[in-house]
Amino acid sequence: MKKWISFLGVILVMQSAIAQPDYVPSQQNLEARQWFQEAKFGLFIHWGVYSQLGDGEWVMNNQNISIDEYEKLPSFFNPIAFNAHQWVKMAKDAGMKYITITSRHHDGFSMFDSKVTDYTIVKKTPYKKDVLKALAEACKKEGIKLFFYYSLLDWHDDNYFPRGRTGTNIPGRGEGDWDTYITFMKAQLTELLTNYGDIAGIWFDGHWDQKEWDGKHFGKLKVDWHYDEIYKLIHDLQPHCLVGNNHHIAPIAGEDFQMFEKDLPGQNTTGWGTDASNVGKLPLEVCETINGSWGFNLQDRKHKSEKELIQYVVKAAGYGSNLLLNVGPMPNGEIQIEHKASLKKIGAWLRENGPTIYNTTGGPFTPTDEMASTRKGKTVYLHILEADKELFFLKDFEGRVKSMRFYKSNAPVTYNITKYGMFIEVPQVNKEPIDTIIEIILK
Repeated sequence: MKKWISFLGVILVMQSAIAQPDYVPSQQNLEARQWFQEAKFGLFIHWGVYSQLGDGEWVMNNQNISIDEYEKLPSFFNPIAFNAHQWVKMAKDAGMKYITITSRHHDGFSMFDSKVTDYTIVKKTPYKKDVLKALAEACKKEGIKLFFYYSLLDWHDDNYFPRGRTGTNIPGRGEGDWDTYITFMKAQLTELLTNYGDIAGIWFDGHWDQKEWDGKHFGKLKVDWHYDEIYKLIHDLQPHCLVGNNHHIAPIAGEDFQMFEKDLPGQNTTGWGTDASNVGKLPLEVCETINGSWGFNLQDRKHKSEKELIQYVVKAAGYGSNLLLNVGPMPNGEIQIEHKASLKKIGAWLRENGPTIYNTTGGPFTPTDEMASTRKGKTVYLHILEADKELFFLKDFEGRVKSMRFYKSNAPVTYNITKYGMFIEVPQVNKEPIDTIIEIILK
């Protein structure tokens, strides 16, 4: 049996075999996509029993913690300071329109009341409460949409076999049956889409774990993820529910939005991102951390500044993308003070400047380190992000200008259009330290 399963594990599955080939999005789904396209800003939450070790969500893999040792963590996970309404209020005040939270991460521990495993927050912790249920209720009350992150890979379940590229040195891992694992995932996804009200989307991660890797490039898949069945299950249960997959490749049939990890669309600074040729026509989302870690890291001091965070929101919008900004709650259920303060500052900025971000499309000018632009019909918002120059040059400007004004002061803008582009005067009195916004209305 072991040899047979190993043989199955090395069968190469072509990319075209993992899609939902006949998928036609419902009207509800198309409307949800439109909402998502216009939302522009969401909160990502990485939270699990790993937070107790204060070393990020990959601690089980990074420290090669054995199955037996890791299973002790739930026994003293008791987040008595968790308050779903405070989390949702914090997100709403920050100008965020949705929340995406880890329902199950790579460690295999379920942060909800699953009936198909005992390895859950309800059954294995002294807390014994379903945090996703509380969060779903709080989101519904405040009008914030809820997405569930769901890990495809699992360092705990023996049936996640053949093993992928990660977690290979964790002691105590056994061998099992891949089809049983797929059945388990479908059962959990059914629970998530049945017991928590309307769910705006499922955010998959871990596809890349089962791809061949030569040290520079990803190769073919070693397994069949059964996306045709999984994506269909989701759309059958909740037709409006958006499916996204952090697989670092071009969108595949059955997906409703495309995501990019720590890279703006079309960029590949990480080495495993999605280059411009793989950017599709679905709604876009960039995910990034508020510091340097996804899960709670006690020694992470790389807290991004107010300027960095706001400019990331702006640049993402300039690409027509949402920004999903991550926080990693502490094991007691509280968000770090520094992160709450940062989110509050972003919210204050968006209350003043949100019309230049929400409900916009990207462009017409490709973002750079110096600027980004967003658009609503004939109105273009030029976001000048580096305010050290008093004369700003906009290359290859096309169009006839009806009016131009500084967004904050309403003062008129002096400009000159030549065959090379547009020269814009930005006097010191009109400069903003984070983002000088100019409203351009075209004829």
